[in-house]
Amino acid sequence: MRIAVISDIHGNLEAIKTAYLDILERNADNIICLGDLTGYGPYPNEVVDFIREKRILVTLGNYDASVYERKFNYIRDNEINKFCMPWTADRLTKRNIEYLKSLPERMTLKYGRKEICFAHGSYRDINEYLNEDYEKLDEVMKDFFGDVLVCGHTHIPYKKIFGEKLLLNDGSIGKPKIGRPNGTYLILDINNENIKVEFIEFKYDTNKTADAMRKEGLPLSCIEGIMTGIE
Repeated sequence: MRIAVISDIHGNLEAIKTAYLDILERNADNIICLGDLTGYGPYPNEVVDFIREKRILVTLGNYDASVYERKFNYIRDNEINKFCMPWTADRLTKRNIEYLKSLPERMTLKYGRKEICFAHGSYRDINEYLNEDYEKLDEVMKDFFGDVLVCGHTHIPYKKIFGEKLLLNDGSIGKPKIGRPNGTYLILDINNENIKVEFIEFKYDTNKTADAMRKEGLPLSCIEGIMTGIE
């Protein structure tokens, strides 16, 4: 069983289309998305429609929750979000808003005796940043009862081992923070009790996304972030 894990598309249609084709070439059996379909990028409806059309399993992202609630409960109250959150909410169709509202906060799947939990921030909070240097990381994993925890939200891919437990982050499809404009995702190759993890980095047409953002009047700092991979 090969599972591709993606997240943090953030309205970047060019990135998700490229990632999807790349995933097909790598013969993944399933795709799971860890949320944040919307925000920042110029194509919120198109991204949600794409994910729905491909029947991809999705968990709720913090930005998606903020968009349908029109509140800053789950995102930072800064100048970019003050523009991007209401801009996105105003453009989403009622159908897509209802879709975001229907998403679960976490998803747990069993493969043999392995229990894998998929969530946006962490299994206990969609807005918890599980960075590699997070001071509560040991506490989070100690209280985690599964075998593998797969998260997004930080936009930085990594793998970390806690005894017999594994913590993974797939990075970001549409708004990377790796110092390069390339999107990232991961593939879990599950064979009986063995899980092999492969991190994928891919290039896409960033200029096309940036041009669309400029036409929509999205903030320059947001455009620069997507073009450079630096927040």
